[in-house]
Amino acid sequence: MRVVSLLPSATEIMALIGGEPLLVGRSHECDFPESVRTLPALTGQRTRFNPTANPGTGVSSASIDAQVRELAAAGQPLYTLDETALAELRPDLILTQDLCSVCSIDLETVRRVADGLSPRPQVLSLNPDSVEAVFDDVLRIGEAVGRIREARDAVVSLRGRLHTAAECVNPYVDGPRVGFMEWSDPIFIAGHWTVQLIERAGGRHPLNETVPKPGSGAAAGPQQAERTAGKSIAVSTEVFAASAPEFVVVAPCGLTLDQSAAEAERLMREPWFAQLPAARAGRVAAVDGSQMFNRPGPRLIDAFEWLAGWINDRPELIPADFPWRLIGIAR
Repeated sequence: MRVVSLLPSATEIMALIGGEPLLVGRSHECDFPESVRTLPALTGQRTRFNPTANPGTGVSSASIDAQVRELAAAGQPLYTLDETALAELRPDLILTQDLCSVCSIDLETVRRVADGLSPRPQVLSLNPDSVEAVFDDVLRIGEAVGRIREARDAVVSLRGRLHTAAECVNPYVDGPRVGFMEWSDPIFIAGHWTVQLIERAGGRHPLNETVPKPGSGAAAGPQQAERTAGKSIAVSTEVFAASAPEFVVVAPCGLTLDQSAAEAERLMREPWFAQLPAARAGRVAAVDGSQMFNRPGPRLIDAFEWLAGWINDRPELIPADFPWRLIGIAR
């Protein structure tokens, strides 16, 4: 089977279940594991700055947001797809998504191109909105590429790690308030699976909480999987400050750790931010969100272990190579 993955999380899942040898093409954002970088990149980014390609370059989140809005207002796509190169690869299966038009190539474009290929490849679109849905996607990809047993084993391992870290959390008490920025200017706070991870790690995310599925009761303790959250939402600085977060995570989607740290340091110079309980207590963290939180793939479990370890002062839970940095108040 010849597989093209246009989604970083799907590429990581393929590697997890031993399917990397089946990959013949990738998106420009697929960069983990490192070995996939040798595959031809079939997509490109239309914004004038590509943080993945320029990891050491300074960047303003406001300027990127302005470019995205400008392209959207003009009806222009944010990404390009090399249709000729895709056709030459003769894929049997294309992995893509339809959850976020800002994050990856849109599903409509992929389907249009696939319809023009002969034979037409299968298009598998992944749209997880919860941790459990990510596990389901591992199984769906495993079935699509003939690696069902490997996928099941992978899910058992991931769920085991999730539950082991969760054992260090008391789910029946109100934990600290957490402010999680998926974008910093303007502020977009966490949604979907990230809110689930925060709450299961013992925190609260008051500006976009999970709610129980109908018929699930309180969905507390072992039933937390029955609580889901909506998509990421924009909030003003006043609203974010009023939530008085005791922990703040700055993890802008698409930025590297160094760029996320630069954004956090910029925020620390803002008087409203410096007065937050989290800032005064030294609990502001910059994280490579692009790698660890924004991709609904296997490394969400690493992200959960980090959250549970940091929020509960259990450093032994934090993966040794987790990409994060504490940010102090500018003096």
